[in-house]
Amino acid sequence: MGDINKGTTTYYLSKIFKTNNISEYISQNKGNMKQVIPFHIYISQLCEKRKAIRGQVISKSTISRTYAYKFFNGTRTPSRDHAVLLAFGFEMNYDEAQELLTAAGYNQLYSKVERDAVLIYAINKKLPVIDTQIMLTELSHPLLGADEKMPD
Repeated sequence: MGDINKGTTTYYLSKIFKTNNISEYISQNKGNMKQVIPFHIYISQLCEKRKAIRGQVISKSTISRTYAYKFFNGTRTPSRDHAVLLAFGFEMNYDEAQELLTAAGYNQLYSKVERDAVLIYAINKKLPVIDTQIMLTELSHPLLGADEKMPD
């Protein structure tokens, strides 16, 4: 492991494996570590950063308005599918969508999973949700959010 590039995940993993003191490791590497923030703060900051209006993001996502606002005020955490729908609502590119999924606490889209491959394609092509849902149906995959109950 001598030629690991500094700054890569593998580099930091090797340092963790070699350390005898995790507190010391954290203190030495704090500037390179991501700070986890609550999802509702993350998406609110996204709105500010992108100058996006929550209502428009929600509308583009096709999530029920009442339910989606619960994500923004922190009373609900979105499912993975709802996080993907929010990525569509924010009109994110692939990397941004992956980051949003991570911020929501979910696995990123994986190109070797057929349904995820469809979602990656749709996000990359900037397709609207309705076209994505049609494509999922045509390829015999569940619609985004179809198998989820939306609690009050």
